[in-house]
Amino acid sequence: MNARHALALAVTMGDPAGIGPEIIAKAFRDAPELMRGCFVAGDIGTLRRAAAIVQGEGVPLPVAELAHAADALGAPPRCVPVLQVMPPLTPVPFGQVSALAGRAAGDCVFWAARAALRGEVAGLVTAPLHKEALSAAGAPYSLYPGHTELLQAVAAEHLGVPVAELPVRMMLANDELRTVLVSIHVSLRDAIESVTASNILQTLRITHQSVGAALQKTVRIGVAGLNPHAGEGGLFGREEIEAIAPAIAQARAEGIDARGPFAPDTVFMRGRGFKEFDVVVAMYHDQGLIPVKYLGVEQGVNVTLGLPFVRTSPDHGTAFDIAGQGIADPASLLAAVAMARQLSK
Repeated sequence: MNARHALALAVTMGDPAGIGPEIIAKAFRDAPELMRGCFVAGDIGTLRRAAAIVQGEGVPLPVAELAHAADALGAPPRCVPVLQVMPPLTPVPFGQVSALAGRAAGDCVFWAARAALRGEVAGLVTAPLHKEALSAAGAPYSLYPGHTELLQAVAAEHLGVPVAELPVRMMLANDELRTVLVSIHVSLRDAIESVTASNILQTLRITHQSVGAALQKTVRIGVAGLNPHAGEGGLFGREEIEAIAPAIAQARAEGIDARGPFAPDTVFMRGRGFKEFDVVVAMYHDQGLIPVKYLGVEQGVNVTLGLPFVRTSPDHGTAFDIAGQGIADPASLLAAVAMARQLSK
C-alpha cells in the first residue's frame, strides 16, 4: 500500500470571516464517506461556530478536537475533526477584512504545507483566504499575493533552494476543461511581460510532467496565443512569432505533445470535453480562468502544479457577502477533496 494511503488529508479552514469554515462543515455533514480521513487544520472555536450555522434545526454536527493529524483516520462520520494549529482565535465578524483573520488563515496554510513536507499528511485542500486580509496581517503573510506563492516559498525553503528554482503553475480543472496558466497573480501589464519563450517552455514542461503523471499518459497540450487571432501573422502583435511558437517548437523537440499557438477565442472550445486537448495552456490568469469558471464554478478545482506535495482548492473566493448565512455551496470544496485524493494515490 502507498504510504500516503495511511495519512490523513488536511483541509485548511480559510479566512474565518468568509465562507470557508461553513463549507467545510457542510462537507463533513453531507459527504461523510468522501471526507473520511480528512481533518481541518484550523481553530476549533471557528469550526464550532460554523457547525452551529450549518446545523440549523437539523441533526447535531459535533466538532471533535484532535491531538494529532493521524487521529483523523479514526474519527466517526458526520463530525468535524479539527486540529488546533494556531493560537485560539477571538471570533471575527463575518464579511469584514481584518488582519486577525488574515493571519489566522495564513497560519493554517503555513502549518499544513510544512506538515505535508514532513510527510505527516497526504496533501492539503485549502479553503479560500482573502488576499487583502492576508496582506493586512503584515510580514510574512503580506509577502505573498495568494496561496500559490506562499506554498511555493515554504516548499523552496524546505528544499533549500531559491524560489526561482521551484517553478509552480496554477491549473484550474473541471469535468470539461483543464487550463494551466503561464502567469498567475500579477497585473495584466506584468502578465504580458511574462509571455517569454522561457516562461512558456517552463509551463509546458510542468504541464507535461504533472498532468501526465496524474492522467498516466502523454497529455495533449493546446497553447493559446496572446493576441487576437493569435497575432494574425504579426499584424496584431509579435509575441506568437517571437516567444510562443519557439517555445512550442522546443517543447516538441523534447517529446512534449504541444500544439499551437491557437486563437484564444476558440482554443478553449477545442479543449472542452478533452476532444482535441487534455489541457490548454493560457498566457495569463483571466484568459484561462474565465472559460473554466463559465462552465460552472461549483465544480472547478484549483491545482498547484510543481509542488513536492498535493495541493488543491475550490475555484471560488471567500464570498464575504454571504458569509455566516449558511447558504454557501460546498460543491467545489468537495470536488477539490476528490481531486486531492486522486492525486495522492
